[in-house]
Amino acid sequence: MRIVVVGTSGAGKTTLARRIAALLELRYIELDAINWQSGWRDLTRHDPEEFVRRVNEAMQAEAWVVDGNYGPVRDRIWQRATHLVWLDYERPVIMARVISRTLFRAVLRTELWAGNRERLWHLLRPSHPIRWAWNTWERRRRETAERLAQRGCEDLVVLRLRRPSEVSRALELLAKAAGVKMGHDGATRRRSRLE
Repeated sequence: MRIVVVGTSGAGKTTLARRIAALLELRYIELDAINWQSGWRDLTRHDPEEFVRRVNEAMQAEAWVVDGNYGPVRDRIWQRATHLVWLDYERPVIMARVISRTLFRAVLRTELWAGNRERLWHLLRPSHPIRWAWNTWERRRRETAERLAQRGCEDLVVLRLRRPSEVSRALELLAKAAGVKMGHDGATRRRSRLE
């Protein structure tokens, strides 16, 4: 399986992608970790060819879970993916998540990628995830729906989640497709050929 998890900033892509990867024992690829270099230097702006090269290299694996919405690699990822999980939550859910995540990271000085940490003064930047989520929520929703309706996506299994409560069902569907049996406690095991 090759699964891509998409959604606007703060939707919970990374959290869910890590959970799927652990559940299905798949390689996890975080596009933010590939993009962000020390000092908040982003490859997509400073060295886009290197960003694409690194993503392509990571995707050489036969099975993986990728999270992110990076335009320069989106088509390539979607073409290789077998499943797409779209966290299409309402704006209040997104905003609550991105605000709490930002505050949590800033107060605890959580290291993100390559030693980078969010700071409260980063809120003043136009590109800050809180502003980005607010300003792009509607456009991203529309563009994702339009992309999924285009030719070339018809073989992609799409799980469009409208509420966080739908995550459990999506995990069950992915586990079933991967031949992984989920117990009531959330534990998993591979199905034997005799089951």
